[in-house]
Amino acid sequence: KTEIYSVELSGSGDIEKTDKGHDKKYGGLKKNCLERKTHQPKEELKKELDLDDHKLSNEELETKYGTNIITGLSSTRAAELLARDGPNTLTPPKETPKIIKFLKQMVGGFSILLWIGAVLCWIAYGIQYSDDKSSSLDSVYLGSVLALVVILTGVFAYYQEAKSTNIMASFRQMIPQQALVVRDSEKKTVPADQLVVGDIVEIKGGDQIPADIRLLSAQGCKVDNSSLTGESEPQPRSSEFTHDNPLETKNISFFSTTCLEGTATGMVINTGDRTVIGQIASLASGVQNSKTPIGIEIEHFVHIVAGVAVSIGVLFFIIAVSMKYHVLDSIIFLIGIIVANVPEGLLATVTVALSLTAKRMAKKNCLVKGLEAVETLGSTSIICSDKTGTLTQNRMTVAHLWFDSQVFVADTSEDHSNQVFDQSSATWASLSKIITLCNRAEFRPGQESVPIMKKAVVGDASETALLKFSEVILGNVMEIRKRNRKVAEIPFNSTNKFQLSIHETDDPSDKRFLVVMKGAPERVLEKCSTIMVNGQEQPLDRSTAKAFHTAYMELGGLGERVLGFCHLYLPADEFPATYSFDVDTMNFPTSNFCFVGLLSMIDPPRSTVPDAVTKCRSAGIKIIMVTGDHPITAKAIAKSVGIISANSETVEDIAKRLNVAVAQVNKRDAKAAVVTGMELKDMSPAQLDELLANHSEIVFARTSPQQKLIIVEGCQRQDAIVAVTGDGVNDSPALKKADIGIAMGITGSDAAKSAADMVLLDDNFASIVTGVEEGRLIFDNLKKTIAYTLTKNIAELCPFLIYIIAGLPLPIGTITILFIDLGTDIIPSIALAYEKAESDIMNRKPRHKKKDRLVNKPLAVYSYLHIGLMQALGAFVVYFTVYAQEGFRPSTLLNLRVEWEKGYVNDLEDSYGQEWTSYQRKYLEWTGYTAFFVGIMIQQIADLIIRKTRRNSIFQQGLFRNKIIWVGIASQVIIALILSYGLGSIVALNFTMLRPQYWFVAVPHAVLIWVYDEVRKLAIRLYPGSWWDKNMYY
Repeated sequence: KTEIYSVELSGSGDIEKTDKGHDKKYGGLKKNCLERKTHQPKEELKKELDLDDHKLSNEELETKYGTNIITGLSSTRAAELLARDGPNTLTPPKETPKIIKFLKQMVGGFSILLWIGAVLCWIAYGIQYSDDKSSSLDSVYLGSVLALVVILTGVFAYYQEAKSTNIMASFRQMIPQQALVVRDSEKKTVPADQLVVGDIVEIKGGDQIPADIRLLSAQGCKVDNSSLTGESEPQPRSSEFTHDNPLETKNISFFSTTCLEGTATGMVINTGDRTVIGQIASLASGVQNSKTPIGIEIEHFVHIVAGVAVSIGVLFFIIAVSMKYHVLDSIIFLIGIIVANVPEGLLATVTVALSLTAKRMAKKNCLVKGLEAVETLGSTSIICSDKTGTLTQNRMTVAHLWFDSQVFVADTSEDHSNQVFDQSSATWASLSKIITLCNRAEFRPGQESVPIMKKAVVGDASETALLKFSEVILGNVMEIRKRNRKVAEIPFNSTNKFQLSIHETDDPSDKRFLVVMKGAPERVLEKCSTIMVNGQEQPLDRSTAKAFHTAYMELGGLGERVLGFCHLYLPADEFPATYSFDVDTMNFPTSNFCFVGLLSMIDPPRSTVPDAVTKCRSAGIKIIMVTGDHPITAKAIAKSVGIISANSETVEDIAKRLNVAVAQVNKRDAKAAVVTGMELKDMSPAQLDELLANHSEIVFARTSPQQKLIIVEGCQRQDAIVAVTGDGVNDSPALKKADIGIAMGITGSDAAKSAADMVLLDDNFASIVTGVEEGRLIFDNLKKTIAYTLTKNIAELCPFLIYIIAGLPLPIGTITILFIDLGTDIIPSIALAYEKAESDIMNRKPRHKKKDRLVNKPLAVYSYLHIGLMQALGAFVVYFTVYAQEGFRPSTLLNLRVEWEKGYVNDLEDSYGQEWTSYQRKYLEWTGYTAFFVGIMIQQIADLIIRKTRRNSIFQQGLFRNKIIWVGIASQVIIALILSYGLGSIVALNFTMLRPQYWFVAVPHAVLIWVYDEVRKLAIRLYPGSWWDKNMYY
C-alpha cells in the first residue's frame, strides 16, 4: 500500500488500527520518512489534498482524534502521539554530499574527454617505456597537464556553484517557535514541534500558525495565505464549513501561514510532513532537476569530438599497421591522434565565458546560481509567471473612485504622486473624511523621513491602501484623526460586512456626532436612503441606484475590490455631547445613511511589466500567467500588462458578444483562454496539451501548487524550454521542475529562492528580458568560441598523419601543441565571449531544443575541413621553408623519418651533401616545431577575427568594438615571442630561437582565410535560404 501524505482517518475504528498496525512503521521514524519520500510515486504527490476534516462537526472531530474540545488531550496521550507521529517539523531531504558535487564537476561532460586523454597518454608512455627505457617523458607531461586542467577548471566551477541550493533549510525557518495549547484542562506554552494531532491550540494576531488547524471558534480572525495560495488579500477565518476544497474553506488554517488579526481556537489535524506545507516541501524536493539545455549541448559536442577523434585514430591505426609499422608504434600513433583531437582549452573557456555572463547579469540584478542556467534563459520559449508580487506590486492600491455619478481614475504607479481626479467637489470632501476616519490602520511611529509609500503600517492590506492614499492627498491623517476624536466603533466582521465608527467633528460651529461607515457596497447601500451628488443630499431613487450598480459591476469586472462609503450626522438634540454610545446594544441609528461614493482597489501591475511582456512577445516567447487569485482579477491584470492583448477574446467573451452559450463557440476561434483550477482538475493530459498548443495567450487562475507543476510538465511535453517565475512557497515545486526557475529577491520567500536557479534582486520582471538577451548572446558566442577552437585541431592533427604516411621528421611536438591549446589560444577564445550581438537577437524565435544545436554539421565541417585544412597548409609552408633553408628540400624529407630518428647515425646527408649529427638534427626538428607553431598562431589571429561574426561582414560589426579581442591577439603574439626568444634555450620545452623572417611566411595564408570567410558571409547575406546558406551558416 503506498502512503498518502494526508490523513485519511474515518471514525475511531481507524485510530485503533493505526495504533496496532503501524507500530513498526513509526519505529524508525526519521529513517522511514526519508525512505518513504524516496519511494514515493510522484503521481501520489500531484493528487489534490485529500482531507475531509473541514466537513466534520465538533463531535465527529472529537471522536476521530480522541480528544476533548474543552479539556484538550492528556499529557500522557500527547506523549504517545508524539512518539507515534514524530515531532511537528519538516524532514530535511537527503543532501548531496559536497564531495559528490565536487566529483561531478570533475567528470561531467567535457572533463571526461580530457581524463580519457590523460589516461591514454600515461598508457602510451608505459608502452614506450617497456620497449625502450630511455624514451622521452613527453607523454607523461601531456597526461599530467590534461589532468591538471580538469582539476583546476573543476575547482573553479565548483566554487562558482558552491553558493547553491538548500530548499528545506528555508522551509524550516518559517516554522513558529512556541504554541499555546490546552492540555489536561489547563493552558500551557509548548514548543511548536511538540504539537500532536488532536491538540487544542489558541492563536492571536501576529502568530504564525503552528500546524494545520481546524478552527472551532474565531473572532475577527484573518490570515495571510499569500505564500501558500497566492491570494494577496487577507483571508477571513471562521468555524463555518464554506467550501468543499480544503484550501478554500474558512475553517482550516495552515501550518506556517500568519494570523494577521483577531483570535481563534482550533484543533490540530496534521503535523510535520503531513501538513499542506509539508506536502509542498516534499513536492519540491521530490522533483528531479533535469539537465540544463547547455549541458545537453556540450554533451552532444563531446560526442562529436570523440567520434571524430576515434574514427580518424582507428583509420590511421589500420593504415600504419598495413604500412608494416610495429604494432606498438601504431598504438602510440592511435593514442597521439586521439589526444591531438581533444580541445584542452575549451573546458576552461566555456566555464569562464559562462561565469563572465553570470557576473554581467548580476550587475543587472539577475543573480544566477548554476553557471549553466545562464544560457537556459536565452533558449526559453515559455515563461509561466506567477501574478502576485511578480507581475504586480504585491500591495493593494486605490485604482478607481466613483462619486457624483462618474468614475475617476487614481494613480496606481509606485509612488502615487500625480493624482489627477477632480478634488474640488464637496462630495470628495465628505468621501475623503470617511476614508480617513473609518480606518483602523496607522503608520508605525518613527518613520518621519521615510517616503509615504515605503512606510510600514499596522493594519490589513485594504486599510493600508486607503491610509496611504489619503495621506498622499490630504497630508497628515493622524492629525485629522486627533481633531475628530473617535467615540465608538464596530470593527469589520464577516457577518455584517461593514465597519462603522462615531466621531466628534472638528467643525467648531457644528456640535453633531458624525457616523461613518464603509463595507461591501451592496450592504452599505441597503443602509442608505439618500445619496450625495455635488455636495447635496438627494433621495436614493431607481435611477441613482442603477448608476451605482453599473459602476459597481464595471469596477468589479476589472477585477478590483470595491468598497462603499456612507455617513450620517446625528441630530444634536437626541445625541448630546455627553451621550454614551454602546456598540453591543447599538443605541444609535444604523440606517437612513447618506451614500457618498465607491472606491476600488487592486494590486496594480509593476510599471515595467507591459514593456517586458511586449519584448518577450517579439522574441517569440509565450507568457502564461499562473496564479492562485480570482479569474476576474487575473484576467484584468493579464489584459493590463499585455499577456492577453487588447483584441484577443476568450471563449466566454465570444459567447457574450454573439449572445450564445459557451458550449456552442468553437474553441479554436479564441486566441486567449482563462482556465480555473477546478477546470484544470477535470482535464486529461491530452486536453491540457491541446489547450497549450491552440491558445497563444493563457491565464490559469485559482491553481494549487500541484497544478502549477502539472502546467509546467504540460509545457515541457510540447518540447518547450520552460521558465517559471514566482515568489511564494506555493511556487517552489514548479520553480524546481522548470528548466529555469526565477524567484523574486525582495518579496520572494526563502523557499522560492532556494528552489530557483536565478533570483531577480530587484523583483523586476523586466530583468528577465535582459536575462533572455544575455542567454541568447552567450549561446551565439559559445558557437564562435567552439568554432575557433576546433579549427586548429586539424592543423595540429595533420602533422601526425603526414609523419605516419609520408615519413617526414615530426613537424610539431606534443608539448608545442599544448602551448597552443593552453597558451596562445585561451585569452582569444575567452575574448569572443565579450562580442556584441550581430543583429537584434531579441527579434528571432527561441532556438528549438532538438534542431538548433550548439555544434551543428555546418560548424564542424566548416571548422575542420575548410579553415582547418587551410591552416594546416599554411603551417606546412613555414615548416618546409625552414627545412629547405637549412638544406633539406621537401623531396629529400620524404621517407627520411627512420634514418632521421636513429640516435647513432651522425652523418646523415642533406640535399647539398652536408652531414648532420644526431644532435644537430634534433635541434633542427625543434626549429621545425617552433616554425609550425608560429604558422598556426599567425593564422589563428585571422581565424579569431573572422569568428567575430557569423553572418555580417567584419566591417559591419566593427573591428574595434570589442577591445578584448585585441588583448587576445596581443597575448598570442607576446606568448609566442616569449616561447621562442625568451625560453628558446630550455631543452624540455622544445622551442628554439626562430629567424625573424620565418614569422611572416604564413601571413598570406592568414589573409586568404579572412578573404575566404568574407566571401562565405557575403553569399549568405545575398542568398538567404539557399543551399549555401543552409550548409555554410553555422
